[in-house]
Amino acid sequence: MATKTVTATLEGDGLRLVARTGSGHTIVMDNGEGDTGARPAELLVVAQAGCTAMDVVSVLRKKRQAFTHYEVRVVGIQRDAPPPNVFTEMRIVHVVDGDVDIEALRRAIELSATKYCTVTANLASGVTEIQHAFLLRDSSGEEHYGTVLVTGPGVPVTEAIATPGT
Repeated sequence: MATKTVTATLEGDGLRLVARTGSGHTIVMDNGEGDTGARPAELLVVAQAGCTAMDVVSVLRKKRQAFTHYEVRVVGIQRDAPPPNVFTEMRIVHVVDGDVDIEALRRAIELSATKYCTVTANLASGVTEIQHAFLLRDSSGEEHYGTVLVTGPGVPVTEAIATPGT
């Protein structure tokens, strides 16, 4: 089982966060007011684009398809209200230039969508359990940990129960 880690640290007085991935990369996030990085919800769309693009390019290369340019365009449609503003649609268009067999391209996209793309599987499935907890270090150096809530399949937010810190 693979584990992916990220640590996001607040920088400054606004909402600028610098995330460091377990693989050693840095991503800057911010809101519209600070505007020094991508919005967190945009990164879901970025992840969708990157995941499916890597799949499709890999499959096309394995099939020895002679493409000269590849790009993927993704539009994520978010619900306006009520919060949270979840994505209700991801519209993906693969733009390919070259001597590529249409069936090979169609199959590469289908394989990404139905078998390989982890992001697609997560966004479309609703199987992810999300656990929220805290670690508070008070001014005396004492640490307090507590689980706040768990959401996911079979655990509606309205039924999630908080556990007090110790």
